[in-house]
Amino acid sequence: MISELTLEKFEEAAEIVKKVTLPTNLIYSEIFSNQCGNKVYLKPENLQATGAYKVRGAYYKTSQLTDEERAKGLITASAGNHAQGVANAAKLYGVKATIVMPVGTPLIKVNRTRQYGADVVLYGDVYDDACAKAMELAEEHGYTFVHPFDDLEVATGQGSVAMEIIKELPTVDYILVPIGGGGLAAGVSTLAKLINPNIRVIGVEPENAACMKASLEAGHIVTLPSANTIADGTAVKTPGTKIFPYIEKNIDEIITVADDELIGVFLDMVENHKLVCEGSGLLTVAALKHLNCRDKKVVSIISGGNMDIITMSSILQHGLIQRGRIFTVSVLLPDKPGQLERVAGIIAGEKGNVVKLEHNQFVSINRNTEVELRITLEAFGEEHKMEIVEKLRETGYQPRLVRTNL
Repeated sequence: MISELTLEKFEEAAEIVKKVTLPTNLIYSEIFSNQCGNKVYLKPENLQATGAYKVRGAYYKTSQLTDEERAKGLITASAGNHAQGVANAAKLYGVKATIVMPVGTPLIKVNRTRQYGADVVLYGDVYDDACAKAMELAEEHGYTFVHPFDDLEVATGQGSVAMEIIKELPTVDYILVPIGGGGLAAGVSTLAKLINPNIRVIGVEPENAACMKASLEAGHIVTLPSANTIADGTAVKTPGTKIFPYIEKNIDEIITVADDELIGVFLDMVENHKLVCEGSGLLTVAALKHLNCRDKKVVSIISGGNMDIITMSSILQHGLIQRGRIFTVSVLLPDKPGQLERVAGIIAGEKGNVVKLEHNQFVSINRNTEVELRITLEAFGEEHKMEIVEKLRETGYQPRLVRTNL
């Protein structure tokens, strides 16, 4: 077991993890570069076979265990990505793995973990609950516990991400790294500073689960009362104590991102880069607009892409609504023939596309005077949406924007 993060160990880990990782070459993003005024590159760790960077730390840690430690069986707690990393490492070494995951873990992460042959135990509401249960089971059965982030060997394996970034883009100015418990951030920031102290490493946390920011501000580890975020991979209430000193020393700044910001970024990633990224993986992209710099070379680490279809569908719908590309407008009409056709003609003239119609004859006691028509429309964006609404107003209706329910 290593006692500190060193360049020698990072170099060793970078070679060892090549056995289980796929190349995730940097992707230059013209759209995000234009949005923030920097040269933005994406490090797509969502394209790993396990769908996340976590395979790096899990495999390196497992490789450093003794045969006796591995033979006892591995156990960990995880919101999903580390689970697959440990399960995969256990399978490759031919040993048993038990994974404790929060009850609300996306089904895709649970199923993929089981596909690697691991036993899955669902317990608790967040990672912290699952971790306490995993430690209890480790004590009871003598399993070898592989911590998802508060372990220097795990952090060393995660640091291989930074090694690849700097080899491919030696002149990188900024690296943005998501933070849950802090393992990836500790590894990436420490290695980056060892290679080039001028590289600025920015940590990014969900606004409602910013345990590391709170801890840094307090000067000691802080436990949040809750960690409620759609970025489930970073929904951690207590950061790691072993890696905390490395975060204090090497992370230059922490940016927090609201869940709403992740929704629009998901849409941008799918449409412009054809990449599916989970909430935690989108944190560093959403943080780009919060950077106080221009004309710098910036790398956003996309930590993972394990998202179930139902969540994906929901976020896409919310993203379209958020961008004004789907909206619902209510108008009151006389209950007479031809009124629906007239409204449809106005919308067609403005190049709006009708998605759904709801005709309510009982909005008024006198339905001959007025009935309600709710129209859900597809538009090109917020400006086009307001043009359609204004045209309805100009032609004598009193349009009212209402909540869209698809």
